[in-house]
Amino acid sequence: MNTVASLILGAAVAVAPATATPLSWQDCGDGLHCAQLQVPADWTRRSGPEVAIGLAKLPARDQARKKGVLLVNTGGPGEQIVLLRQAKQAFADLTEWFDVVIFDPRGFGASTAIDCPIHAPFATEWVFPDKAAYDAYAAKNRAFGEACAEEAGVLAGNLNSWQIAHDMEAIRKALGQARLTYFGNSHGTVLGQAYAELFPRKVGRMYLDSVLDHTTPDLRAWLQPRTKALEGNFARFAAWCRSTVTCALHGKDPVAVWDEVMARARREPVPAPEAGPQAGVSDTQIASRATFSFEDTWERLAAGLARAQAGDASFFAKVEGAVDPDLSRVVLCADLPYPGYGKVKELETALRRDTPHIGWRAVWPMANHCGGLPATRTYPPHPLAAPGLPPVLIAGGEHDDNTPPADGRRLAGRLPGARYLAADGGHALYLSGNPCVREHVHHYLVDGRLPPAGTICESPSQ
Repeated sequence: MNTVASLILGAAVAVAPATATPLSWQDCGDGLHCAQLQVPADWTRRSGPEVAIGLAKLPARDQARKKGVLLVNTGGPGEQIVLLRQAKQAFADLTEWFDVVIFDPRGFGASTAIDCPIHAPFATEWVFPDKAAYDAYAAKNRAFGEACAEEAGVLAGNLNSWQIAHDMEAIRKALGQARLTYFGNSHGTVLGQAYAELFPRKVGRMYLDSVLDHTTPDLRAWLQPRTKALEGNFARFAAWCRSTVTCALHGKDPVAVWDEVMARARREPVPAPEAGPQAGVSDTQIASRATFSFEDTWERLAAGLARAQAGDASFFAKVEGAVDPDLSRVVLCADLPYPGYGKVKELETALRRDTPHIGWRAVWPMANHCGGLPATRTYPPHPLAAPGLPPVLIAGGEHDDNTPPADGRRLAGRLPGARYLAADGGHALYLSGNPCVREHVHHYLVDGRLPPAGTICESPSQ
């Protein structure tokens, strides 16, 4: 842990408790009520400048019978209120018992927002082929980060889960809740881990879905579950191809085809005529763009591989997927600081031994987010101690290579009384509508009933 982070952790004891500030809710459309809460820009200096935290509430259907308030963060990091407007139905069941409250984290949306003056760079080839490519990208990312930090003003250096967890404690008090009932998804689980560590006796019930482990400081140990989960999805894809006649590689060995295409692209780019007469695709570009995580992509991926084997890699010249909001990487890298090219390349080499086909790629996404960003106050992964924390419910999808199930199991093993709920699925189990997971979550949040140990939620189609 670096010195600054140690100072921040030490300051947790010294931070004076915030006084409750009543919220003034106003109708803000779409069935939501909105409010703002003033909090210190830096919780280590409570007497310093303040910033606003924007909140939105989807009220319980029957206010007379509601159980309380459920605070939610769906992940990102990024804006939350706009997501609640777009996906109210995902939370509709919960309004039988709770006011569902969501907040834009500091720096985003309806909170005191940071509008970075230049956009973060977007690398279409984020498995960097060499140090020169990485350095060129990192220089652009550094320029973005420096401009963003200047625009951030009093929030510069104060965008991490330690600060946001203190915001959550202020929200709990402002909501008038003796204990916090919390639902965190993906990066929202990092906020949950921070809150559980800093305010364990203020937790009522906490559900963490698709855990991003924030307790493991050893980077190789943190990466290994990601590499194995991704390699596992590659193996599932290959098995699907062998057993599915509509797979373009049916009747062939899909693993051998992949290895052949990657080896050819490593020697020289494979032509991609749809991208231009001189266009070609390298092995690092293929690794950046091949998606094995979602079954509904496999048919197109198999067809693209078949074409690439025949000498046309146009499928892999296409860039798909959304670009992360600019500020998201600043928050993510404050919580999960990442090394530079040399160390990442060493990790790739080491992890290729166990995951030689595609799992090794998992070392690169964070390098894309964090490469070159200027130093800031971080709250890095560290062992979690939370004396007095009540039982926490944790769920993970067995095929999730973004937040692999090993992360959730590891966290559950470190929190006394926690229960891990396994599910045959991918990322964001509750929000994606897994009925078994949702039923167990409702029982837990409403009356504290944990699923029996060893419970596995099968796929909804089974």
